Amino acid sequence: MEKSNWYPKAVLAAALAILCGSLYFSRDRFTWILEVFPILIGMPILIITYKRFQFTNWTYSFLLLHSLILATGGVYTYAEVPLGYWMQEWFGFARNHYDRLGHFAQGFIPALLTRELIIRTSPLKQGRWLTFSVLSICVAISAFYELIEAGTAISMGATADSFLGSQGDIWDAQWDMFFATIGAATYLAFFARFQDRFIKAITEKKA
Repeated sequence: MEKSNWYPKAVLAAALAILCGSLYFSRDRFTWILEVFPILIGMPILIITYKRFQFTNWTYSFLLLHSLILATGGVYTYAEVPLGYWMQEWFGFARNHYDRLGHFAQGFIPALLTRELIIRTSPLKQGRWLTFSVLSICVAISAFYELIEAGTAISMGATADSFLGSQGDIWDAQWDMFFATIGAATYLAFFARFQDRFIKAITEKKA
């Protein structure tokens, strides 16, 4: 990375610190790996491809936030995160809903990541087709994640219960995909315009 590009370095350092701290405090190392595997896969890809493609600082900031959400789930498991219990007490929920927050982010963050990739690497620009494409990809990502959970449950049995975190809800997978869809739609509806400013700035800088 160039010296002027200090922000991605700072984000990487913070993400590594969060990941290491999460591993240190995790209650179950196997479950921790399952919970944070998007970071374990995504971080090396971003590092390897950095010289060829740099995302905006806007995107890196939200990727760091997503790392924090995933790493927190890795420490406690999603069904046991204290924030979820606090929300349960504050709002009278019947269960710990931290996993709903996590799946909202699972739609929100991929939406901004996918949108920037499409705008900067394809002929498709702002408009209805871009919105439809991003939303469809985010729903597909969420559905694929649920298939991974199902496969883990089938292969690991009761060992994967902490990873699933369904808390007895037979519609948990459907709710997860629904919240991911809401997360993606929320980003596209209310935050895309802010992203456009960062994309414009970085493309003008490279021009």
